[in-house]
Amino acid sequence: MNFVAAQNGDIPALRALVESAYRGESARRGWTHEADLLDGQRTDARALREIIAADNQVILLAKTSAAIAGCVQLSRVGEGLAYLGLLTVDPALQAGGLGRQLLSKSERYVRDQWQADAIEMTVIRQREDLIAYYERRGYARTGELRPFPHGDRRFGLPKTKELEFAVLRKPV
Repeated sequence: MNFVAAQNGDIPALRALVESAYRGESARRGWTHEADLLDGQRTDARALREIIAADNQVILLAKTSAAIAGCVQLSRVGEGLAYLGLLTVDPALQAGGLGRQLLSKSERYVRDQWQADAIEMTVIRQREDLIAYYERRGYARTGELRPFPHGDRRFGLPKTKELEFAVLRKPV
């Protein structure tokens, strides 16, 4: 597995991977999907292009010789703090350790490249199984909840108005 920064040429395959892992029937092959909570898209080519072009963000890809197997978005938030999002593993490869590898690479990246001493993420509060996964990897709930962007179709179509994000943080 090679870990490299995403480029614009990766966007079609990257977007297809993200959508397959988070939405619709294909996502149900894995355990990290949001298909029960959201319809619609998870991201679009424009958003991915903006992330790739930004100086304070990167999307790390886990690539095999044939395809993108996983990805993670990292953002510099502020002094000593980074944000982790869009952690994605091909549903057919989930539960094989790639998510753990992506987390580890991410934590080293933000510490070594950006001198961050902590990394945070937001997870839909209703995703208790996913939150437990992150807690087993050293992330802790901060107690902070953030609103889900209801009404913004770029982030999906919620099946309930109860969605909100729990904030998790880990020292790196």
